[in-house]
Amino acid sequence: MSENASRGLKVALGIAVALIIAVGAYAFTLHKDSKEMEMSLTEQREQLINDLNGSKQDLEVAINEKGALTGELQAEKVKVEGLIAELEKAELTVKNLNGYVNKYNSLKRQMNELMKENDKLKVENKYLATSLDSTNMELKNNKMFSDSLSMQNTALANVVESAAVLNTAKLKAEGVIVRSSGKIIETDNASRVDKLKVCFTVTKNSLVAPGDKAFFVQILDPKNNVLGANEAVIFEDQTVYYSTISTFNYEAKDLDVCEYIAKSNSKQDFAEGTYKVNVFDRNRIVSSTSFTLD
Repeated sequence: MSENASRGLKVALGIAVALIIAVGAYAFTLHKDSKEMEMSLTEQREQLINDLNGSKQDLEVAINEKGALTGELQAEKVKVEGLIAELEKAELTVKNLNGYVNKYNSLKRQMNELMKENDKLKVENKYLATSLDSTNMELKNNKMFSDSLSMQNTALANVVESAAVLNTAKLKAEGVIVRSSGKIIETDNASRVDKLKVCFTVTKNSLVAPGDKAFFVQILDPKNNVLGANEAVIFEDQTVYYSTISTFNYEAKDLDVCEYIAKSNSKQDFAEGTYKVNVFDRNRIVSSTSFTLD
């Protein structure tokens, strides 16, 4: 073989080897890229399934609360479960995965709107239930009080003349300290007050027949909350909320009366500020005053 032929063969072999190496490297790169893409798609699918399962759990919680839209929420849950089943079996391609992402986003928007509406209806239903319970309780208390009042004092329901009413004078209210000995000490220091004392004089009215009578004493704290019993009684079309019922035996002459209102919670002090006191004869305000605790 000539020297030129030998040199040409070596060059050809070198080119062939270089091509083989280049093809192998390219094939390796393609394989590596394919594996990485497959891993990325797998991770994205798992994340999407996790998101769908999270939405499913949210729906289950809302369904268990048995709200107004339970049927609609169950239907959404079926859609989510169907999408999960499809996604678990779907071929892993970018196009497929993007399609499922779009389906999830659409389903998520619908679910959010439904959940928002369900929460709104829950609040409204809770308010209606509370209002109904409150009304029923008030009616029950009013009936109990009305029955009791009728047994104790029928005179209050049979006032014939507008002039035949009792009035009060010298209405005074204050905070007091009650000693273990029974001694009463006046104080305007809110933190030291044990009870609130309300005193007044029932003035004589010759048109009113002697006997057992009752006034309704109402004490409002600085935030206008009714202290004491805070119960309601209805006279005609007016409701009176009272702190205590002051019952007394009227003997057709001036009569001094005092009532005491204790703390609703023995561990909690009376609030600082101005208190208002009203004395009612049925739904008629007989007298009013105010006092301040510091």
